[in-house]
Amino acid sequence: MNAKADTARTPGLRSPLSAFGLPIVLVAAALGLTFLWQSTVPTTGFIFLYAAVVSASWFGGKWGGCVAVILSILAVEYFFVPPIHSFAIQREFLPVFVEFAISAAVIGWFSSWRKEAEAVLKRARSELSMRVEERTAELRHSNEQLKAEMAERRRAEEAWHEARAELARVTRMSALGQLAASISHEVNQPLAAVVTNADACALWLEADPPNLEEVRAAVDCIVREGTRASEVVRRIRAMFTRAAPQRTLVQINELIREASALLETEIAKNQVVLSVELADDLPAIFADRVQLQQVIVNLMVNAMEAMSGVTDRPHTLAIRTGSESPGEVLVSVRDSGIGIDSTNQRRIFDAFFTTKAQGMGMGLSISHSIIETHGGRLWAVSNTGHGATFQFTLPVDGTQSQ
Repeated sequence: MNAKADTARTPGLRSPLSAFGLPIVLVAAALGLTFLWQSTVPTTGFIFLYAAVVSASWFGGKWGGCVAVILSILAVEYFFVPPIHSFAIQREFLPVFVEFAISAAVIGWFSSWRKEAEAVLKRARSELSMRVEERTAELRHSNEQLKAEMAERRRAEEAWHEARAELARVTRMSALGQLAASISHEVNQPLAAVVTNADACALWLEADPPNLEEVRAAVDCIVREGTRASEVVRRIRAMFTRAAPQRTLVQINELIREASALLETEIAKNQVVLSVELADDLPAIFADRVQLQQVIVNLMVNAMEAMSGVTDRPHTLAIRTGSESPGEVLVSVRDSGIGIDSTNQRRIFDAFFTTKAQGMGMGLSISHSIIETHGGRLWAVSNTGHGATFQFTLPVDGTQSQ
């Protein structure tokens, strides 16, 4: 294929036989035919010489045509232009000789040029056909690749839609599970207080005589805790349905005193020494009263549970309030329990993460969400000696918290 291409690119270069042998043979044949027709018009033989030049130029290329032209001119001068058999030219026959020479040269050049043009055209057609075939093969291959990619993309899209539907289903199940766990966790504390007060009420009624004053106080606590349980359920449901919390101006110190009173029985049962240091003149904050009270109760209960297994030191629970900056209220809950493992430092606020055997891992997660919803921040640090301290801040400006 390369040899053919090289030959096609140089049509004027022929083999020695084509460049010299072929013109000699053709001119000799033309002379023979001319001699046979000498009895007629002397210039009749030029036709055969023209034919020899054309044939030599066509089949022998540019160099073959040149040789044929030279040989034809010499033959005409030697055999047909007087004086015969001499290369001298008489003046009256000079125009005939010049005419033949020019005509032969033009015919030879035109024949070789046309042959080269046809060769170039043929080569161009061959190359064009080859390129068309190659391009067609490339386009066919690209089309097959495109079809394969489209099929793969359709499969990926179908898989993506299926995965998205499955994720939506799992998300709905997870949301329902979180809602159920939240309600169970948050309602457990007021219900426990209801049971405790009911037991106390039964004991006061069995006394002789019955202590109706204490019974009345216990019944009031039962009503208050039942109402609080209902409020907890309603507020948690509102939080999951994106309903706006019911926020009012509240005093954080008042909420801490109420939470301490609610957990008085648990504090005594766990032999916890409660220390409350509340800063004076703290500004009121614009917040949801029930939600913040749940945060404080959760932190106090978690602190008591962290100290339940400690036997070598007192169970100390310290609650302090203050102002970390002019626009914020700070609350800290410090215990002397087992502390926080460094590996769990960043996970303690994740939903369903817990280190307690009976825990659900929702208390701190809910508390974290409540504080962030109010525009504050909740974090935990390990104490220098024993235990941990949970702290949260709340903005004083009500518009910021909203």
